[in-house]
Amino acid sequence: MRWKRFVASVLYALNGIRLAVCHERNMRIHLVATVAVIVAAAMFRISKMEWLVLLLTIGAVMSLEIVNSAIERAVDLVTDEYRPLAKEAKDLAAGAVLVFAFISVIIGLSIFLPYLYVFFKNSLHFHK
Repeated sequence: MRWKRFVASVLYALNGIRLAVCHERNMRIHLVATVAVIVAAAMFRISKMEWLVLLLTIGAVMSLEIVNSAIERAVDLVTDEYRPLAKEAKDLAAGAVLVFAFISVIIGLSIFLPYLYVFFKNSLHFHK
């Protein structure tokens, strides 16, 4: 019986991810960015530690986006009229995503800039 409950909870969670991807524009933007980052990471053959940092960063951004969507839906469930506290709750959740998205860009730049520097340096000196 425990196994069935576990499987059911995993299915509910997967449905939550599906809902986020299907209904949240920002989640789709994060997915496109994720694919681009993974392709670049594979192309540059980044280190194992850099992979781990990237995967944690990707997971955190996507998780925050899903939590933000959940908070927005919960607020919308409670009230359909404008309330300043409801707006603040939504803004705060969106702000959390924005903060970590900004941090993730800094993390990505710190990982990829050295690889890009070497790539372009080698490309420019290729004809000598």
